[in-house]
Amino acid sequence: METSRIVYLGELRTEAEHVRSGNRFTTDAPIDNQGKGEFFSPTDLLATSLGACMVTIMGMSAKAHKFDIDGTKISVTKVMGTNPRRVVEIVVELTFPHNNYSAKERRLLELAAKECPVANSLHPDLKQTIVFKFAE
Repeated sequence: METSRIVYLGELRTEAEHVRSGNRFTTDAPIDNQGKGEFFSPTDLLATSLGACMVTIMGMSAKAHKFDIDGTKISVTKVMGTNPRRVVEIVVELTFPHNNYSAKERRLLELAAKECPVANSLHPDLKQTIVFKFAE
């Protein structure tokens, strides 16, 4: 079954539909590449997917080991390069709420993040900088 359908709207914008749920969103080219920057760009989505995937897999690990990471905040920064224009680095900063995480829980979370399918699907030349911040 197809995953999504995309329609080009013109003006460097698309509308994407998630086939299973019917949810939709619009993309826009970034300001530095002829767009208006009013919506996520395709490369923004690439970077954002990495952060969302990591915290989802960490949530699965936490659930399996009977602790939670509810309220974790993720900041994603996309770094663009040229020749060719591409994403050269994605910085994912994960800030966990105060939860007295044990050393074992912290290690489980770090291992889970690195096993996310998006991280494993990206080219090895794309630098992934992952920062874990645990509230004390």
